[in-house]
Amino acid sequence: MIGIIDCNSFYASCEQVFRPDLKGKPVVVLSNNDGCVIAANKEAKALTQIPMFEPVFKIKDQLVKHGVTFFSSNYTLYGEMSDRVMRILKEFSPLVEIYSIDESFIDLSGLAHIDLEAYGHQIKDRILRYTGLPVGVGIAPTKVLSKLANRRAKKEEENNHVYVMDTEEKRMDSLQWAQTKDVWGIGRKHAKRLQEIGKHSALDFTELPLSWVREHMTVVGERTWRELKGEVCLPLQSAPQPKKAIGTAKSFGKKLTHIDLIEEACSYYINEVSEVLRNQKCCAKYLQVFLQTNYHSQVDKQYHKSITVTLEMPTNNTFALNVQGKKALRSIFKPGYRYKKVGVCLSGIIPENYVQTNLFQQNSEKAGLMDAFDRINQKFGKSTLAPALLRKDKIKDWELVKEQRSPRYTTQWKELLSI
Repeated sequence: MIGIIDCNSFYASCEQVFRPDLKGKPVVVLSNNDGCVIAANKEAKALTQIPMFEPVFKIKDQLVKHGVTFFSSNYTLYGEMSDRVMRILKEFSPLVEIYSIDESFIDLSGLAHIDLEAYGHQIKDRILRYTGLPVGVGIAPTKVLSKLANRRAKKEEENNHVYVMDTEEKRMDSLQWAQTKDVWGIGRKHAKRLQEIGKHSALDFTELPLSWVREHMTVVGERTWRELKGEVCLPLQSAPQPKKAIGTAKSFGKKLTHIDLIEEACSYYINEVSEVLRNQKCCAKYLQVFLQTNYHSQVDKQYHKSITVTLEMPTNNTFALNVQGKKALRSIFKPGYRYKKVGVCLSGIIPENYVQTNLFQQNSEKAGLMDAFDRINQKFGKSTLAPALLRKDKIKDWELVKEQRSPRYTTQWKELLSI
């Protein structure tokens, strides 16, 4: 059996953990630069006047009118709370596959002798007690069926956020209950096609001939079809697959015209992605830098450009990447525009022990330098050490707008909760 544990309204729930006064009240979380609503708790979702992904400036009056509390994104808090949940799950199973920041699959195959429903409630209750986060637990023979079980756990009140699909009768009932558009692995286009041919439920989908599924929905559809029938096609993964590309791009808090501040933002992002690359023990062959104006603006001149640099030797060295990133940015920068976003992406990723060095370039000393660099930042905080190009006192001139961000309660001494 496979279980999936999914945090309810994760971002909003993280905010409520440290604000018990908001229990039972509508809460939403905003995107980068406080642009639009990206997460909402059930009380906020009940207010149909507040659509998801709607620009905040259009609905701010409605938020205030309905007493909605809104927060800027606090990804440092969300990431650390997610880590706590994943550590708790490892107390219940030796094999945990982290699927996303707020959900994980766990292996329950060796627990046939115990009451799985009671075990699911034990998982749910411990996570709530240790972290304050509510979760749903779905348990079934396959990943796709466990996702379906999790959906029933959350949607049907009598299940109390835990549903175990441990009999053929429950499997058939769940397939009849679920619409095709709600099945994990069936995208919007395929769901529409299935509806057009009169297949509205998951049970209808499983009754289709396998030849039709292969022809119209490729191998992904076939795996989903087989998993709904109880055949394991998507085994649990004990370790995440190495990333094939690592990138980041964020809008500036205000439009920028001078290259100096844009260079600092670019350097900051290179600092971030190179650290992720080193944690993965990999190096990159290519560095891409892109720059763009605000394409939503009706008054600004529009410009966007990207460039990809082939590095002389694959590297994960922050300083070497910054040198190349600065050159690349200056080659695509054009004066006279109001820029909204810069981004970087590392690709051509290979394990660091696969890097072929030469007589003129050796990585040993630089690797030791970056190891010391990372250890100091891990001990004393992010960007304690950073390239000189990044002036910390100027970050506020280009960083994201986050006027409503809550404190980073769990990772910053100065922002610990005061009672």
